[in-house]
Amino acid sequence: MRIAMIGAGYVGLVSGACFSQFGIEVVCVDKDRDKIDGLNRGELPIFEPGLDTLMASNVAAGRLIFSTDLRSAVNKADAVFIAVGTPSRRGDGHADLSHVFDAAEEIAAALNGYTVVATKSTVPVGTGDEVERIIGDLRPGAEFDVVSNPEFLREGSAIGDFMHPDRVIIGTESKRAGEVMRHIYRPLYLSETPILFTTRPTAELIKYAANGFLATKITFINQIADLCEKVGADVQDVARGIGLDGRIGPKFLHAGPGYGGSCFPKDMLALARTARETGSPLRIVETVIEINNARKRQMAERIIGACGGSAQGKTIAILGLTFKPNTDDIRNAPSLDILPALQAAGASLRAFDPKGMDEAREKLTGVHWCESAYDAMNGADALAILTEWNEFRALDFDRIKSLLKKPVMVDLRNIYNPSEMAEAGIQYYCIGRSDVNSKAGL
Repeated sequence: MRIAMIGAGYVGLVSGACFSQFGIEVVCVDKDRDKIDGLNRGELPIFEPGLDTLMASNVAAGRLIFSTDLRSAVNKADAVFIAVGTPSRRGDGHADLSHVFDAAEEIAAALNGYTVVATKSTVPVGTGDEVERIIGDLRPGAEFDVVSNPEFLREGSAIGDFMHPDRVIIGTESKRAGEVMRHIYRPLYLSETPILFTTRPTAELIKYAANGFLATKITFINQIADLCEKVGADVQDVARGIGLDGRIGPKFLHAGPGYGGSCFPKDMLALARTARETGSPLRIVETVIEINNARKRQMAERIIGACGGSAQGKTIAILGLTFKPNTDDIRNAPSLDILPALQAAGASLRAFDPKGMDEAREKLTGVHWCESAYDAMNGADALAILTEWNEFRALDFDRIKSLLKKPVMVDLRNIYNPSEMAEAGIQYYCIGRSDVNSKAGL
């Protein structure tokens, strides 16, 4: 079995490496010569735990190849996976499918014998129909089927998600294509992973519906957190209490500064846009988008409030810039809204992130970039935690107090226990939990 993976970004690299681990010959194709050259030198363009080792072992075994030659890769492939970016289109929020359609045109020119063309990129309903039309128009009589095979990879745990998925979704009504896809996923089939065969439009919608539900769940608990603060409840106990209900579950019930990343923001916009265009607007999704955007801005106000109501002339230490831990991705991260808002309010910023510094430097200006968490705190008026990296979970309280001008911490991820912070004498602000500063005598 041979696979061509079109796109050597996050989804393409992880999927390609994992497929090669199944024993399949995989060629990852990308137009970016520098990226391909780097991959052939063993240099990864992204950070994902375990990916470097997985790639190296399969490259050494001859099962994983990186190339700019799409024609050669597709010509020899039994299946071609489209794993290119689908960012939000400027102006209307719809998914920009130009890379998908460009890939379809190039694939059409290179097809040789029966080939399954699978869209792994997140695409709106109807995209598979258009890919099928493009290939069919350019190569009349060509033997191929277009399949929807959406990915469900979480940054920071993508390899585990691929190797031990909750389910695999395959959208096709072609028996021949179904057999090819079943063969590709045979190792997961043998381990009794649920493999759900649906129509192509259904598979395309499953991906958006799943992300829409999770984004709604995050936004719901964030609003419950606001209510908890008003009534003296603890959002973490509320989350535990409702999460023990099997109908709800505990995941994605962690109050914080709002969702970000490469998927949820753009997918919510695309889902809302698709729904409106079909005359079935998803009011819940539209409200989730609105609330989440506002929440990121509100987090800056919380930090300013902890600084006495004004950030003018204050120095604030920022720990964490990525949208979540174990990734270098800062796309749509809360930091991109919070830091500029603090700067606009007159604050100077000292920031550190274990993996996201390079990306952050490209998107944020006027920030003093630090070498460590404690370096960021040195001489600051307050400390704000934006990302729950493990190395921020056991900070030395005495050292914090010695480095900060005042012992003020704003924890937007609820890493610490309020009672312990009170005992330590740190003025502690968190999300959705009762005020403990009076207990600290501060």
